Amino acid sequence: MSDAIAWQKSSFSGAGQGQDCIEVAPVDGAIKMRESDDPEVTITTSAVKLRAFVLGVKAGEFDHPI
Repeated sequence: MSDAIAWQKSSFSGAGQGQDCIEVAPVDGAIKMRESDDPEVTITTSAVKLRAFVLGVKAGEFDHPI
């Protein structure tokens, strides 16, 4: 199944050694994510939840976890 998934990573991420990053792919109405250095492990979320998470990161909501 993962062969058919069109993974995308940030244009800010380089192609060389040590340039690992998060990759995302839309699959059947969901969003799959994985780390490029460990591609066998994936998580699945919705676009709404991913957007809320990204907005929380940008707002600093996770800067000081308890």
